[in-house]
Amino acid sequence: MQAFLKGSTQNVKPQRDKAAASTSGEKKQKPVPWVEKYRPKCVNEVAFQEEVVAVLKKSLEGADLPNLLFYGPPGTGKTSTILAAARELYGPELYRQRVLELNASDERGIQVIREKVKNFAQLTVAGTRPDGKACPPFKIIILDEADSMTNPAQAALRRTMEKESRTTRFCLICNYVSRIIEPLTSRCSKFRFKPLANEVQQERLLEICEKESLKYTKEGIDALVKVSEGDLRKAITLLQSAARLSAEKEVTESIVTETAAVVPPKVIENLLQTCYKGTFEKLEIAVKNIIDEGYAATQVLSQLHDIIIEERLSDKQKSAITEKMAVVDKCLVDGADEYLQLLGLCAVIMQQATQSN
Repeated sequence: MQAFLKGSTQNVKPQRDKAAASTSGEKKQKPVPWVEKYRPKCVNEVAFQEEVVAVLKKSLEGADLPNLLFYGPPGTGKTSTILAAARELYGPELYRQRVLELNASDERGIQVIREKVKNFAQLTVAGTRPDGKACPPFKIIILDEADSMTNPAQAALRRTMEKESRTTRFCLICNYVSRIIEPLTSRCSKFRFKPLANEVQQERLLEICEKESLKYTKEGIDALVKVSEGDLRKAITLLQSAARLSAEKEVTESIVTETAAVVPPKVIENLLQTCYKGTFEKLEIAVKNIIDEGYAATQVLSQLHDIIIEERLSDKQKSAITEKMAVVDKCLVDGADEYLQLLGLCAVIMQQATQSN
């Protein structure tokens, strides 16, 4: 009986080893979204944000790091920058112990600030890493999307930032700096992240295309840059979507337009021509067709705005149309009917166009 049991245990071990080997093999082949795959691993890889990179490089060389406030449009590298700096400062072993990251998806009311953040901030740390390299004797607390924190929670953070300045540095990240209370902004060094220039985006997208062995056209890449409006994260996500949709084919302008849910330029052009030269009945049909096709009214509004600004209309006509656009945008946010709002806007465009004739 004992021999039988011994034999059975011996047989189980190789099976477990095989299972472990198969799972590790699966982990290696696990697909990762390109946004995470090509996220900057070090501060030098951060694109187009020279001032922030310069400050963080100084702290990597041994200088002290102030409390930071990063603000700017989405997809410009705010979170990636501080995460890359933290990895360089602490190395892979200490990173998890020294960095606390709280996102808007986490609970961040006043209770979390009082308990979780305060308890983490009070811990003292040594100034060396397991690999022998020197590292700063402080921890980093990253509060991503800080503009969605409640005012009482922000107020509770003030005292913690002052009291634990010896052991902790805070990095607040937000889109709108006006939503952060003044006592917090005065305690931080503020850095504005600019929307990425078209050339910088093109360079990064072409680099990803080469690494992923993607076929592409120049028009396709230009369309990606135009649609993303300085948001590199959006551009990379759209590139991956377009690559999956095109399979073995090229990433072309039409595929990018389809994946980005952009209204085709011909549809917008036809709508404007109907406003300029058509009748109200034709205009009504054109607007109804756009809504029936499933195009978002906010997207139509955005593209109409870009074209109207460049049109050969007088300043008075442009100001009247853009004023109506602002009203329509507010109504759409409040949940108004898309068809009626677009029809109202196009009627104003028609009125202004007929006045010039």
